[in-house]
Formats: sequence, structure tokens, C-alpha cells
Amino acid sequence: MSWTNELYQVYETQYGQEFHDGSVLMPISHSTANTQIEVTLRVDGTFVKARGLSKEEGKNTIIPVTEDSAARGSGVNPMPFADKLPYIAGDYSDYVEDKNADNAKYQAYMKQLQCWHESKHSHPAVNALYTYLSKKTLMHDLEKCHIVELDAETGKLTEKYKIAGVGQKEAFVRFRVNDLKEPQTWKDKTLYDAFIAWYNEQSEHIDLCYATGKYLPVAEKHPNKIRHTGDKAKLISSNDDSGFTYRGRFQNSHEALRISYDFSQKMHNALKWLIQRQGIYFDSLVMIVWASTLEPLPDIRKAGLPEEDDEDEDLYEDETPIVPDTVKGYRDVLQKRIFGNQSEIELHHKVMLLGVDAATIGRLSISFYEELGKSEFLSNLMKWHEETACRRYNRKKKKYQINSFSVYDILNCAFGTEGNLGLECKKETLKEQILRLIPCITNSRPLPADIMWALYHKASNPLAYEKSFNHHKVLETACGIIRKYNIDRKEGIIAMAYNPEETDRSYLYGCLLAIADAAERAAYDENEDKRVTNARRYWNAFSGRPYQTWKLIEERLHPYLDKLGQKSIRYEKMLNDIMAKFDFQNFEDNHALSPSYLLGYHHYTAEIYTSKKKEEE
Repeated sequence: MSWTNELYQVYETQYGQEFHDGSVLMPISHSTANTQIEVTLRVDGTFVKARGLSKEEGKNTIIPVTEDSAARGSGVNPMPFADKLPYIAGDYSDYVEDKNADNAKYQAYMKQLQCWHESKHSHPAVNALYTYLSKKTLMHDLEKCHIVELDAETGKLTEKYKIAGVGQKEAFVRFRVNDLKEPQTWKDKTLYDAFIAWYNEQSEHIDLCYATGKYLPVAEKHPNKIRHTGDKAKLISSNDDSGFTYRGRFQNSHEALRISYDFSQKMHNALKWLIQRQGIYFDSLVMIVWASTLEPLPDIRKAGLPEEDDEDEDLYEDETPIVPDTVKGYRDVLQKRIFGNQSEIELHHKVMLLGVDAATIGRLSISFYEELGKSEFLSNLMKWHEETACRRYNRKKKKYQINSFSVYDILNCAFGTEGNLGLECKKETLKEQILRLIPCITNSRPLPADIMWALYHKASNPLAYEKSFNHHKVLETACGIIRKYNIDRKEGIIAMAYNPEETDRSYLYGCLLAIADAAERAAYDENEDKRVTNARRYWNAFSGRPYQTWKLIEERLHPYLDKLGQKSIRYEKMLNDIMAKFDFQNFEDNHALSPSYLLGYHHYTAEIYTSKKKEEE
């Protein structure tokens, strides 16, 4: 099935249901608008009152739309019911200084409203509105209610005054009709149905729908406002007045694509609803992940288990520790969080992943689309979190625990810079890289090598970070991604903790660096705690020329070992144990270290810390 059919099925199965999260799956032939004014009428068309709305109150008001009004630009294309002041106020021209202002918009609006009002699909709210607006007193009534503000000298609308941040001339008005079962017309389902029935009768062009294979009224224009209410970009557009998209291939747009109005509306409305409910934004890119049965799915952005600063940690109630410190414990909790209590997963259940982004001004593109079996999706997610996990230091609990990393952590550490709010990469970079990383998570594709190498170089330069915990975060992330990179290629070190049997040259050099760093830090007085150790000062050079640089680090370590006295024996024993594992030729090799040296440093640092904690206990 294509993404269009999957979205159509979402609409068909979900429309008309109540959603506890407050999201709204809009009926066809409807859209949303940010409204600034609310006018209350009686059912006989008598004006009652008007009030200005706050931005929050007027946000996402549901309104009926035609194909032309939903896509209107500079032309005259009235909305069928709620609209802006120039369209609905018959006395609007009396309140503006523009001498060329005429009633063309009002006349077009009233002609359309009259057609609906006189049809068999009319509605009490339509009758009340038509009766009231025919009086041409809306601007006068708004003035009396102090909703609009006039210039003291000219008696016209002032340009300075704004309603909910919008200039008076652009104010959008919605209507409430008292004495109806649902006075709020933007929530009245009977009004929705009345407009849909009336508008369906207006369609004249019936042709073959490429999506359904049936002869139905064909959509001439397709909806916008897909990512948010201010979004003018469209997924489907056949405007060929300039640019000549299809000239030379087709005679007209219908030869390129024909979709029924009903299919287009339902597909687009389902997409808007899914984005509203669970859209994940990366700059202009929006991603949604949904199951065919629409049950909740694990968030592919986050680490395998909640982190110490995870706002959603309370959602995962479990007697088992949230972030365990054993490999088996981590796998057990991860299995329960990802798969839940499902003993079996229906084979026909699917998971869809869809990303939309602005291709050009006014155009959206499908950045990626994947369909996976639900069991495959969850298994791949589990595999990703298992293979990127490493021992991470939990500052709150002051212990090492196992977890993977969020996609934000990976990309901010790999491509970001240090700022006041931590590590952060440019939005454009995040968007570009997320499209490369997501398939690695959901489709189990190999990790791009350049992401691993970017982390390797960042982690190899601790002096580039003003705050040491930022470098520590980069180092941990690099270790998790290096481990994943090695697993993908079935080579290199994949352990999560120190392996005393490991004899890899780079790994052992990393262990030496960890010992030198820990020994020098142990010799510091309290007032020296923030000093940079020689191991960190020469770290970058060490990664490129280990044999040559280690001589320098070792020479500068001796005074600190002397300062430690008897305590130095512990660190000297560690150094001797690691040195004994080296092959002499490998030790004298001065070539740059492989990424495994970071694993060696990280593993042995955790080993030193853990053994010290055990001694203290």
C-alpha cells in the first residue's frame, strides 16, 4: 500500500471518534483558522455581542472551506461561513481610507452564502448568519462593542491597533448562535454535515480517481496547512502557469494525476491529525510514526530507557529499576518497555514512518516513507538500543549504569558546538543527519561511518570544551556509537565494560590514558579539582602519536605519583598490568590510534571508579 492509501485508511477508521488527547480529525471540506473575533447572534439573526479572542482561544478554529478558498491567495475566494472582515462586513468600505475599496469580496461571500442558505442543505446557523450579514452592520456593531479601534481624526480603522497580534483589516471572525443545541458553530457537527452535503452537490467534474479506481468528483486543488495552520506548502499541486512542471509530458494536470476530492480531503486530514497528535519536528522536517492499529509506539528519538532528565520517566511504572547496571537487566527492562506485555504480535499489523519537508516555497516533499511489520519495527528498535548501549555515568545516582542514546544526543555530540544550553548543532544539520540516522534505527541499516568518525574526533579533543561534563557526554556517546559501528562490520571491540583479556593496541593505550588521568586527579588538593590533567592536555596529540606522547605524559605523571605516597602503588600496579599486555612492537608503533582507544579509556575509567567505590564500602 502507498502512504496515501494508509492515510486514507486512518481517516476511514478514526473519523467520528472521541480523542482524549484533544486532537481533532477534521471532516472533509473543512480546515482550521486562527480567529481573532467572536460574534454572538440569536437564531433569528439578531446581533447579541462581540468579543476579542486571545491567541490561545482563537487557535485552530474549524471552518468550512471550498477548494478555492482553502488555497486562496490574492484573488477573491470567500470562505463559506467564517471569514475575514473584508469578506463578511457589508459596511467595511465605510471604515477604511482606501478610496478603491469596494464590496467585491462581500458580494462574492454573500452570493455563496445565499446559495447554501436557499438550498435543501441549509442550517439554522446559516440562516441566522445570512439574515444578520444582509443588514451590513457588522463593523458598526464591532465599533459599539469596542472590538475595533478608529483613528480619532479620520474615523477609519487605525493601522496601529491589533487584535490578538493581527491587524484589524486581517481579523478573522467566527460566530456563535444562541438557542441552538451547539451554539459554537465551529464545533457543530450538524453544520459540518450540512456544508459537506451542499458542497458535494456543487461539483461538476467527475472522472476516474487514480487512488480508488472509481468515477468520482475530482479534486482541482489540494489542501495546505499540513504541518501547522500557517503552512502554505502543499504535497500535491498542479499549478503550471509558471515553471512549466509538466509541459512536454502532459497536456493538462489531470493527465498527470487525478484524485477524487473525497480521497484527497480524507488523506490530507488524516495526515494533519497524525502530525497534530504525534508529529516530531526537526526544523522544517516533520516525522510521524504510526501503527495500523494506532496503538502507542516507543519513541524512536529517545534512548532505550528514560534518562535522568527525561520528562516522561513517570510514564514507565515498573518495579524493575529504570536504568539497570547489568547487561541482562538492561535487556530485560528494554524488552518490557518496547514490547510491553504482548505475547504475540499479529502478522498483519504494520508500522508506517513518514517524513514531510519543504522542498521549495509552497511545495512539500516526502523525505522518506517506510512500511514495516510491527514485529520487525519493534525488533529493530530493540536491536538498535542493545547495540548502541554502553556504561554511562549517572550523576544523580553517582554510579555507572547501562543505556543507549537519544538521536539528539548522537547528532548534537557529533556535529554540535558547546553553548550556554549544552551541545547543540544547527537545525539544518540536524534535519539532514536525522534522515540518515532514522533508517539505522528502524530498518537496522549500518551506521554511516562519518557519524562515528565525527564523534571520534570530537571525543579526542577534550580541551575544546569549556565544561568537562560536555566532553564526558561526547565521550560516552562516541563509545556507544563506536560499539555499534564495530557490530555492524563484525570487527573491533564490542564489550560494554573492561575486558582484561583484550590485547588490542589502541584499546590498551586508551587504558593507559585512563590510568594517568585518574592518578593525577587523585593527587589534586580540593582547590585544584578543576585543573586540567596532563592526560587531557595531551589527549589530542596522544590519539595521533601515542608512543611519542605517552613518554611525555608518563614523565609528567611521576611527581603526582610521588605526591600520592603509598596510594600510588595502586596506580603503578594498574600501569604495569596494562603494559604487560602489550606486544613490544605494537607499543612502539606511533601511528594514530583507532576508535577503540576511546573504549579502552572509558572502560578503564569505569573500572577504576567502581573498584574504588567497592574499597570504600
